[in-house]
Amino acid sequence: MKIEFDTTQYVSDLKKQSNYFHTFLNHQNIAAGILVLQPGEEDTQAPHDSDEVYYVVRGDGCLRINKKDYSISDGKAFFVQKDIEHYFHSNTKELVVVYFFGGPDS
Repeated sequence: MKIEFDTTQYVSDLKKQSNYFHTFLNHQNIAAGILVLQPGEEDTQAPHDSDEVYYVVRGDGCLRINKKDYSISDGKAFFVQKDIEHYFHSNTKELVVVYFFGGPDS
């Protein structure tokens, strides 16, 4: 089982791909990944089957959770319950976020 992950490399790889997120750990009880959104890029995610925590590494903009906007900035963390609509928007800088699921990424 892999226990070390190079998130810097994942960010670099995502910039070269059409996908804006990468789940690098996906087990029955936990999943983790990285999300990178460029200014103007749309976050198209749908509600998830597990609770989720986001940690903002860098960037700005908003995270809309259940029709309410929360201002994001470096170092902030957010909790989103399963089955709740949410997405990032309005970033004017590159947004880099690490996410964690309380279960598998499905």
